[in-house]
Amino acid sequence: MHYILIGDSGHSKVIEDCIRANGHQVIAKLDDRYQSVFKEDVYIKGPMTIIQDLLDEKTKVIISIGHNATRRKIAQRIQLSEECYGTVIHPSAIISPTSTIGYGTVVMPNVVVNADSIVENHVILNTSCIVEHDCAVQSFVHISPSAVITGGVSVQEGTQIGARASVNPTVKIGKWTMIGAGSTVTHHIPDNVTAVGVPAKIIKKEGL
Repeated sequence: MHYILIGDSGHSKVIEDCIRANGHQVIAKLDDRYQSVFKEDVYIKGPMTIIQDLLDEKTKVIISIGHNATRRKIAQRIQLSEECYGTVIHPSAIISPTSTIGYGTVVMPNVVVNADSIVENHVILNTSCIVEHDCAVQSFVHISPSAVITGGVSVQEGTQIGARASVNPTVKIGKWTMIGAGSTVTHHIPDNVTAVGVPAKIIKKEGL
């Protein structure tokens, strides 16, 4: 399998490592900071506008940008069908056979996704995070390194759970919200806020 990465920065390097670990290859890195098309090592590089020229039945796309809102904006802009996107899961990840992982999603090394959890599209499950049983993780979410969402948690669209944060069972976290690194979420958190601390408290009402 060949991959096209949209976004050529630090996050794309980690995704490429996951792709290589599965025996696949990145053939192109597209980014609008490139004004023309050129070859660098084994990669085609250029603006996103050339993506249709590179797609075929053996090539999949991943939006390799860590910022959730930007990832959604690019998905809306390029308007690809879901069949064009890949799902990248590092071989060291443990994924329950009863869980679901959506298209465009990347699962980094040592991630655990337990039984009957649903992870939607264009999600980042970053290194060593844990998604426990019966969780619902909506599209464009980022679960940061070593964060833990425990059983029955709902994380709605576009939200980021910071590194080493933990979310208590059955808690619901709203859309486009930021949970600060190291926080412990003990109660429901609404849309479009930033919450930090132990227990997590809202400190800003503008979200991401």
